[in-house]
Amino acid sequence: MARDWSDLFIVSGPGDGGSVRPRSDRAPAAEDASKSGEDGDRDPARQQSARRGWVRRLRESMASTRQALGGEINATLSGALDEKAWERLEEALIVADVGAATTASVVASLEAAASTGEARGGEALSERLIALLADSTRVGEARIDIRSRPAVIMVVGVNGTGKTTTAGKLAWHLRNELGCTVLLAACDTYRAAAAEQLGAWARRAECELVAAEQGSDPGAVAFEAMAQARRTGADMVVVDTAGRLHTQTDLMAELGKVRRVLGRALPGAPHETLLTLDATTGQNGLVQARQFVEAAGVSGVVMTKLDGTARGGIALAIAGELGLPVKLIGVGESLEDLRPFDADDFARALIAPA
Repeated sequence: MARDWSDLFIVSGPGDGGSVRPRSDRAPAAEDASKSGEDGDRDPARQQSARRGWVRRLRESMASTRQALGGEINATLSGALDEKAWERLEEALIVADVGAATTASVVASLEAAASTGEARGGEALSERLIALLADSTRVGEARIDIRSRPAVIMVVGVNGTGKTTTAGKLAWHLRNELGCTVLLAACDTYRAAAAEQLGAWARRAECELVAAEQGSDPGAVAFEAMAQARRTGADMVVVDTAGRLHTQTDLMAELGKVRRVLGRALPGAPHETLLTLDATTGQNGLVQARQFVEAAGVSGVVMTKLDGTARGGIALAIAGELGLPVKLIGVGESLEDLRPFDADDFARALIAPA
């Protein structure tokens, strides 16, 4: 699992002799880096300090979920471990939207560890529970492969889940963390001011933008974006798409068209399709994810708005029940609030007391 931006991306192959930087040697934008706290300094001590700050931010953002879970879990694991205790633990996890299948598997493993003496006492059982919850999210490829030139990332999801913001923040981090040249494609041609919003991110990240008039064909925008990327030698193309409900068959089919356009322009594109899910929707996120996987070939999830819910366990359900890796999480509006997903940090923030 990725613990930092440098861990999230696959930038070299087995025979490349280790990690290599993208072709661009452009330096991070100093003004934006200063504002965000990401000043481009690769000093290990500074990086470690930044990561500790993120872990604190994650814990603060997950406080509602932890408060809903923590008391019940600690009381259950510290008391008599009878059948009712295990039922209470299951109920607490399900209420937090961890998901029935994931909950059943995790609780069964924890009960087995307790019965064999492998984990004894409340603290040991809590630590084992954290490890089991973290392990349930380790599915698929947790990293994002950007070895192609250009590498194409497509962002999809329902309305209001933060697709455009995610696309813009991702472009910023690709440029400032990896030095990539990025082109943003405004394929949301339906929502008023969508292109303007993405344009604001393009200016902030010093990226190129391809956009068209409202109501234009999204496939045509995708085609032009790929053509421009080839002309300019861009490292990355990040494609923002229009929000749509998973029940809107025609609009879901349109995503397939955009994917086909990208694939014709560059075999293998899009190389990553990220689904943004609003954590506050709970189990409905599972339904959305299933439909988008079928229609758009989703390869990973960006879980947003974790700071606004007591049901943050949905990230575990998505991974455990759909086999779909969570790659990024969002806990606020600032640049630093979009980060690579780390299973251990997340599970600990979910249930562990301070």
